[in-house]
Amino acid sequence: MLPSLSASEFVRFVVASMVAHPDDVVVEETVDELGTLVTLRVNKEDMRTIIGRDGRTIQALRTLVRVYGSQSDRRVNLKIVE
Repeated sequence: MLPSLSASEFVRFVVASMVAHPDDVVVEETVDELGTLVTLRVNKEDMRTIIGRDGRTIQALRTLVRVYGSQSDRRVNLKIVE
């Protein structure tokens, strides 16, 4: 069972452990009638790490976020802002 974290806290935890500049990770959470949108900002030098080869890393992260949301019967999506 996952600890009681919000979607934004979960994303921050996972992304901060991946990047070279964890202090620059900014995560915002917006809730509306369609679900939850988690917006992620990282240092420009870390964008390559977050996106990954052919977008595989960001796709895996988006899948993790969706699964995390389904644990609490919510729709959660992830957006990266450059």
